[in-house]
Amino acid sequence: MAKNRHEELGLTNDQVLEMYKTMLLARKLDERMWLLNRAGKIPFVISCQGQEAAQIGAAFALNRQEDYIAPYYRDLGVVLAFGMTAKELMLSAFAKAEDPNSGGRQMPSHFGQKKNRILTGSSPVTTQLPHAVGVALAARMEEKQFVSFVTLGEGSSNQGDFHEGLNFAGVHKLPVITMVENNKYAISVPAEKQLGNQKVSDRAIGYGMPGYTVDGNDPLEVYKVVKEARDRAISGEGPTLIEAVSYRLTAHSSDDDDRAYRGREEVEEAKKLDSIFTFSQYLKDVGVLTDEVEKDMTNEINSIVNEATDYAENAPYAAPEDALKYVYEEK
Repeated sequence: MAKNRHEELGLTNDQVLEMYKTMLLARKLDERMWLLNRAGKIPFVISCQGQEAAQIGAAFALNRQEDYIAPYYRDLGVVLAFGMTAKELMLSAFAKAEDPNSGGRQMPSHFGQKKNRILTGSSPVTTQLPHAVGVALAARMEEKQFVSFVTLGEGSSNQGDFHEGLNFAGVHKLPVITMVENNKYAISVPAEKQLGNQKVSDRAIGYGMPGYTVDGNDPLEVYKVVKEARDRAISGEGPTLIEAVSYRLTAHSSDDDDRAYRGREEVEEAKKLDSIFTFSQYLKDVGVLTDEVEKDMTNEINSIVNEATDYAENAPYAAPEDALKYVYEEK
Protein backbone atom coordinates (compact mmCIF):
# COMPACT_ATOMS: atom_id res chain seq x y z
CA MET A 1 0.00 0.00 0.00
CA ALA A 2 1.20 3.53 -0.79
CA LYS A 3 2.50 5.88 1.89
CA ASN A 4 -0.36 7.50 3.79
CA ARG A 5 0.56 11.15 3.49
CA HIS A 6 -2.71 12.61 4.74
CA GLU A 7 -2.50 10.94 8.15
CA GLU A 8 0.98 12.39 8.57
CA LEU A 9 -0.64 15.80 8.12
CA GLY A 10 -3.32 15.03 10.74
CA LEU A 11 -6.11 14.54 8.20
CA THR A 12 -8.62 11.73 8.64
CA ASN A 13 -9.93 9.48 5.88
CA ASP A 14 -13.28 11.26 6.05
CA GLN A 15 -11.60 14.65 5.65
CA VAL A 16 -9.64 13.69 2.54
CA LEU A 17 -12.76 12.10 1.05
CA GLU A 18 -14.56 15.39 1.68
CA MET A 19 -11.70 17.23 0.00
CA TYR A 20 -11.98 15.02 -3.06
CA LYS A 21 -15.77 15.34 -3.11
CA THR A 22 -15.50 19.15 -3.03
CA MET A 23 -12.93 19.10 -5.84
CA LEU A 24 -15.24 16.90 -7.90
CA LEU A 25 -18.26 19.11 -7.22
CA ALA A 26 -16.29 22.17 -8.35
CA ARG A 27 -15.27 20.38 -11.56
CA LYS A 28 -18.79 19.12 -12.34
CA LEU A 29 -20.34 22.54 -11.69
CA ASP A 30 -17.74 24.19 -13.88
CA GLU A 31 -18.29 21.71 -16.71
CA ARG A 32 -22.05 22.24 -16.55
CA MET A 33 -21.62 26.00 -16.71
CA TRP A 34 -19.61 25.66 -19.92
CA LEU A 35 -22.39 23.56 -21.48
CA LEU A 36 -24.99 26.12 -20.41
CA ASN A 37 -22.92 28.92 -21.90
CA ARG A 38 -22.49 27.14 -25.20
CA ALA A 39 -26.24 26.49 -25.23
CA GLY A 40 -26.84 30.25 -24.86
CA LYS A 41 -28.41 29.95 -21.42
CA ILE A 42 -25.80 31.75 -19.30
CA PRO A 43 -23.65 34.65 -20.49
CA PHE A 44 -20.16 34.02 -19.15
CA VAL A 45 -17.90 31.39 -17.54
CA ILE A 46 -14.45 31.81 -16.03
CA SER A 47 -13.14 28.41 -15.10
CA CYS A 48 -11.48 26.73 -12.11
CA GLN A 49 -10.60 23.57 -14.05
CA GLY A 50 -7.03 22.54 -13.28
CA GLN A 51 -6.85 24.57 -10.07
CA GLU A 52 -9.19 22.63 -7.78
CA ALA A 53 -6.40 20.96 -5.80
CA ALA A 54 -4.82 24.25 -4.75
CA GLN A 55 -8.18 25.77 -3.90
CA ILE A 56 -9.53 22.89 -1.83
CA GLY A 57 -6.20 22.07 -0.19
CA ALA A 58 -5.90 25.67 0.99
CA ALA A 59 -9.51 26.04 2.12
CA PHE A 60 -9.38 22.89 4.24
CA ALA A 61 -6.24 24.20 5.99
CA LEU A 62 -8.11 27.29 7.18
CA ASN A 63 -10.68 27.70 9.95
CA ARG A 64 -13.82 27.74 7.84
CA GLN A 65 -15.93 28.94 10.76
CA GLU A 66 -13.81 31.99 11.63
CA ASP A 67 -11.33 32.98 8.90
CA TYR A 68 -12.14 35.49 6.14
CA ILE A 69 -11.44 34.90 2.47
CA ALA A 70 -10.99 37.29 -0.44
CA PRO A 71 -11.20 34.96 -3.45
CA TYR A 72 -10.47 35.82 -7.04
CA TYR A 73 -12.80 34.93 -9.88
CA ARG A 74 -11.59 31.35 -10.46
CA ASP A 75 -12.06 30.26 -6.85
CA LEU A 76 -15.16 28.13 -7.25
CA GLY A 77 -13.51 25.46 -5.09
CA VAL A 78 -12.64 27.87 -2.27
CA VAL A 79 -16.14 29.32 -1.96
CA LEU A 80 -17.74 25.87 -2.10
CA ALA A 81 -15.48 24.77 0.76
CA PHE A 82 -16.45 27.90 2.71
CA GLY A 83 -20.17 27.21 2.47
CA MET A 84 -21.56 28.52 -0.81
CA THR A 85 -23.89 25.96 -2.38
CA ALA A 86 -24.17 24.66 -5.92
CA LYS A 87 -27.62 26.23 -6.11
CA GLU A 88 -26.31 29.64 -5.08
CA LEU A 89 -23.51 29.49 -7.62
CA MET A 90 -25.91 28.51 -10.39
CA LEU A 91 -28.22 31.38 -9.43
CA SER A 92 -25.24 33.66 -9.93
CA ALA A 93 -24.41 32.08 -13.31
CA PHE A 94 -27.99 32.65 -14.48
CA ALA A 95 -28.01 36.19 -12.97
CA LYS A 96 -31.18 35.56 -10.98
CA ALA A 97 -32.68 37.60 -8.14
CA GLU A 98 -31.74 35.03 -5.48
CA ASP A 99 -28.03 35.19 -6.38
CA PRO A 100 -26.44 35.81 -2.95
CA ASN A 101 -23.43 37.59 -4.43
CA SER A 102 -25.24 40.55 -5.93
CA GLY A 103 -28.86 39.72 -6.68
CA GLY A 104 -27.91 38.93 -10.28
CA ARG A 105 -26.30 42.30 -10.98
CA GLN A 106 -22.61 41.40 -10.90
CA MET A 107 -20.70 39.28 -13.40
CA PRO A 108 -20.58 35.58 -12.51
CA SER A 109 -17.68 34.55 -10.24
CA HIS A 110 -17.66 37.88 -8.42
CA PHE A 111 -18.14 36.11 -5.11
CA GLY A 112 -19.32 37.75 -1.92
CA GLN A 113 -21.31 36.36 1.01
CA LYS A 114 -21.31 37.94 4.45
CA LYS A 115 -22.50 34.90 6.43
CA ASN A 116 -19.57 32.82 5.16
CA ARG A 117 -17.05 35.68 5.53
CA ILE A 118 -16.42 35.90 1.78
CA LEU A 119 -15.33 39.43 0.86
CA THR A 120 -17.01 40.86 -2.21
CA GLY A 121 -14.81 40.77 -5.29
CA SER A 122 -14.47 43.33 -8.04
CA SER A 123 -13.66 43.23 -11.75
CA PRO A 124 -10.28 45.03 -11.62
CA VAL A 125 -7.78 42.33 -10.71
CA THR A 126 -5.98 42.27 -7.33
CA THR A 127 -8.13 44.90 -5.63
CA GLN A 128 -9.05 42.14 -3.18
CA LEU A 129 -5.52 41.93 -1.77
CA PRO A 130 -5.50 45.29 0.08
CA HIS A 131 -9.01 44.43 1.32
CA ALA A 132 -7.74 41.16 2.80
CA VAL A 133 -4.86 43.03 4.41
CA GLY A 134 -7.39 45.43 5.91
CA VAL A 135 -9.34 42.53 7.41
CA ALA A 136 -6.09 41.18 8.89
CA LEU A 137 -5.44 44.62 10.36
CA ALA A 138 -8.91 44.49 11.94
CA ALA A 139 -8.06 41.11 13.48
CA ARG A 140 -4.95 42.67 15.02
CA MET A 141 -6.77 45.78 16.28
CA GLU A 142 -9.64 43.79 17.77
CA GLU A 143 -7.29 41.12 19.15
CA LYS A 144 -9.21 38.31 17.45
CA GLN A 145 -7.79 34.91 16.46
CA PHE A 146 -8.61 34.71 12.77
CA VAL A 147 -6.65 35.14 9.56
CA SER A 148 -7.57 36.46 6.15
CA PHE A 149 -6.78 34.46 3.04
CA VAL A 150 -6.54 36.06 -0.39
CA THR A 151 -5.98 34.52 -3.82
CA LEU A 152 -5.07 35.86 -7.24
CA GLY A 153 -3.52 34.76 -10.51
CA GLU A 154 0.17 35.16 -11.30
CA GLY A 155 -0.64 37.85 -13.87
CA SER A 156 -2.32 39.89 -11.13
CA SER A 157 0.84 39.71 -9.03
CA ASN A 158 2.29 42.38 -11.31
CA GLN A 159 -0.34 44.95 -10.31
CA GLY A 160 0.30 47.76 -7.85
CA ASP A 161 -2.27 46.49 -5.34
CA PHE A 162 -0.21 43.32 -4.89
CA HIS A 163 2.93 45.21 -3.91
CA GLU A 164 1.21 47.81 -1.74
CA GLY A 165 -0.87 45.22 0.09
CA LEU A 166 2.02 42.86 0.79
CA ASN A 167 4.33 45.68 1.83
CA PHE A 168 1.78 46.95 4.37
CA ALA A 169 1.18 43.40 5.64
CA GLY A 170 4.92 42.82 6.00
CA VAL A 171 5.60 46.07 7.81
CA HIS A 172 2.83 45.44 10.35
CA LYS A 173 3.24 41.63 10.51
CA LEU A 174 -0.45 41.08 9.83
CA PRO A 175 -2.22 37.67 9.86
CA VAL A 176 -2.87 37.44 6.12
CA ILE A 177 -2.03 34.58 3.74
CA THR A 178 -1.66 35.43 0.05
CA MET A 179 -1.85 32.52 -2.39
CA VAL A 180 -0.97 33.14 -6.01
CA GLU A 181 -2.56 30.48 -8.22
CA ASN A 182 0.00 30.33 -11.00
CA ASN A 183 -1.84 28.66 -13.88
CA LYS A 184 0.90 29.63 -16.37
CA TYR A 185 -1.13 32.19 -18.36
CA ALA A 186 -2.45 35.70 -17.75
CA ILE A 187 -5.10 35.45 -20.46
CA SER A 188 -2.78 35.00 -23.45
CA VAL A 189 0.55 35.95 -21.88
CA PRO A 190 2.71 33.04 -20.59
CA ALA A 191 4.34 33.32 -17.18
CA GLU A 192 7.87 33.70 -18.58
CA LYS A 193 6.79 36.94 -20.28
CA GLN A 194 5.18 38.29 -17.10
CA LEU A 195 7.89 37.79 -14.49
CA GLY A 196 11.48 38.96 -14.42
CA ASN A 197 12.23 36.40 -11.73
CA GLN A 198 11.59 32.66 -11.88
CA LYS A 199 9.06 32.37 -9.07
CA VAL A 200 6.38 34.69 -7.71
CA SER A 201 7.35 33.51 -4.22
CA ASP A 202 10.82 35.06 -4.68
CA ARG A 203 9.16 38.44 -4.16
CA ALA A 204 8.31 37.61 -0.54
CA ILE A 205 11.75 38.55 0.76
CA GLY A 206 11.19 42.13 -0.39
CA TYR A 207 8.21 42.39 1.95
CA GLY A 208 9.83 40.69 4.94
CA MET A 209 7.81 37.50 4.87
CA PRO A 210 8.41 33.85 3.99
CA GLY A 211 7.58 32.74 0.46
CA TYR A 212 6.91 29.22 -0.79
CA THR A 213 6.31 27.67 -4.18
CA VAL A 214 4.33 24.41 -4.07
CA ASP A 215 2.81 21.89 -6.46
CA GLY A 216 -0.70 23.24 -7.02
CA ASN A 217 -1.81 19.88 -8.38
CA ASP A 218 -1.25 18.28 -4.97
CA PRO A 219 -3.97 19.23 -2.44
CA LEU A 220 -2.02 17.72 0.44
CA GLU A 221 1.10 19.77 -0.27
CA VAL A 222 -0.98 22.94 -0.50
CA TYR A 223 -2.82 21.99 2.70
CA LYS A 224 0.49 21.58 4.54
CA VAL A 225 1.98 24.92 3.56
CA VAL A 226 -1.24 26.89 4.15
CA LYS A 227 -1.78 25.27 7.54
CA GLU A 228 1.76 26.16 8.56
CA ALA A 229 1.19 29.72 7.33
CA ARG A 230 -2.01 29.96 9.35
CA ASP A 231 -0.28 28.69 12.49
CA ARG A 232 2.42 31.35 12.07
CA ALA A 233 -0.15 34.09 11.50
CA ILE A 234 -2.20 33.16 14.57
CA SER A 235 0.94 33.07 16.73
CA GLY A 236 1.83 36.63 15.69
CA GLU A 237 4.59 35.81 13.20
CA GLY A 238 2.95 37.70 10.34
CA PRO A 239 2.03 37.09 6.70
CA THR A 240 3.05 34.46 4.15
CA LEU A 241 3.21 34.47 0.34
CA ILE A 242 2.45 31.12 -1.32
CA GLU A 243 2.66 30.29 -5.02
CA ALA A 244 0.67 27.22 -6.05
CA VAL A 245 1.73 26.15 -9.55
CA SER A 246 -0.84 24.34 -11.69
CA TYR A 247 -2.23 24.77 -15.20
CA ARG A 248 -5.37 26.33 -16.63
CA LEU A 249 -7.07 23.53 -18.54
CA THR A 250 -9.66 25.74 -20.24
CA ALA A 251 -9.53 28.98 -22.16
CA HIS A 252 -9.23 32.10 -19.98
CA SER A 253 -12.99 32.51 -20.16
CA SER A 254 -15.92 31.57 -22.37
CA ASP A 255 -15.08 34.64 -24.49
CA ASP A 256 -11.47 33.55 -25.13
CA ASP A 257 -10.02 31.29 -27.82
CA ASP A 258 -6.85 29.87 -26.30
CA ARG A 259 -5.89 28.14 -29.55
CA ALA A 260 -4.47 31.49 -30.63
CA TYR A 261 -1.66 31.37 -28.05
CA ARG A 262 -1.04 27.76 -26.97
CA GLY A 263 -0.93 24.43 -28.76
CA ARG A 264 -3.29 21.53 -28.08
CA GLU A 265 -0.33 19.28 -27.33
CA GLU A 266 0.61 21.48 -24.38
CA VAL A 267 -2.90 21.30 -22.93
CA GLU A 268 -3.14 17.53 -23.43
CA GLU A 269 0.19 17.06 -21.67
CA ALA A 270 -1.01 19.14 -18.72
CA LYS A 271 -4.14 16.99 -18.41
CA LYS A 272 -1.93 14.08 -17.37
CA LEU A 273 -1.37 15.93 -14.07
CA ASP A 274 -5.05 16.79 -13.56
CA SER A 275 -5.59 16.63 -9.80
CA ILE A 276 -9.09 15.18 -10.14
CA PHE A 277 -7.47 12.00 -11.39
CA THR A 278 -4.18 12.05 -9.50
CA PHE A 279 -5.82 12.66 -6.10
CA SER A 280 -8.44 10.00 -6.82
CA GLN A 281 -5.62 7.57 -7.57
CA TYR A 282 -3.80 8.49 -4.36
CA LEU A 283 -6.94 7.85 -2.31
CA LYS A 284 -7.38 4.47 -3.99
CA ASP A 285 -3.74 3.57 -3.48
CA VAL A 286 -4.03 4.14 0.30
CA GLY A 287 -7.33 2.27 0.53
CA VAL A 288 -9.54 5.27 1.32
CA LEU A 289 -11.52 5.40 -1.93
CA THR A 290 -13.05 2.49 -3.83
CA ASP A 291 -14.60 2.44 -7.29
CA GLU A 292 -17.99 1.87 -5.69
CA VAL A 293 -17.68 4.84 -3.32
CA GLU A 294 -16.45 7.02 -6.18
CA LYS A 295 -19.41 5.98 -8.32
CA ASP A 296 -21.88 6.80 -5.54
CA MET A 297 -20.14 10.12 -4.94
CA THR A 298 -20.28 11.01 -8.63
CA ASN A 299 -23.98 10.12 -8.84
CA GLU A 300 -24.72 12.28 -5.80
CA ILE A 301 -22.79 15.22 -7.26
CA ASN A 302 -24.52 14.86 -10.63
CA SER A 303 -27.88 15.03 -8.83
CA ILE A 304 -26.76 18.15 -6.93
CA VAL A 305 -25.65 19.84 -10.17
CA ASN A 306 -28.85 18.87 -12.01
CA GLU A 307 -31.05 20.13 -9.19
CA ALA A 308 -29.08 23.39 -8.93
CA THR A 309 -29.32 23.93 -12.70
CA ASP A 310 -33.06 23.29 -12.84
CA TYR A 311 -33.74 25.52 -9.84
CA ALA A 312 -31.63 28.42 -11.09
CA GLU A 313 -32.91 28.25 -14.67
CA ASN A 314 -36.50 28.51 -13.46
CA ALA A 315 -35.89 31.10 -10.73
CA PRO A 316 -37.13 34.68 -11.31
CA TYR A 317 -34.94 37.51 -12.48
CA ALA A 318 -34.62 40.63 -10.34
CA ALA A 319 -37.28 43.30 -10.78
CA PRO A 320 -36.13 46.30 -12.86
CA GLU A 321 -36.85 48.65 -9.96
CA ASP A 322 -34.27 46.77 -7.88
CA ALA A 323 -31.40 47.93 -10.11
CA LEU A 324 -30.36 50.63 -7.63
CA LYS A 325 -31.07 48.62 -4.49
CA TYR A 326 -28.16 48.79 -2.01
CA VAL A 327 -26.49 51.39 -4.22
CA TYR A 328 -28.26 54.46 -2.83
CA GLU A 329 -29.82 54.93 0.57
CA GLU A 330 -33.49 54.04 0.68
CA LYS A 331 -35.86 56.19 2.65
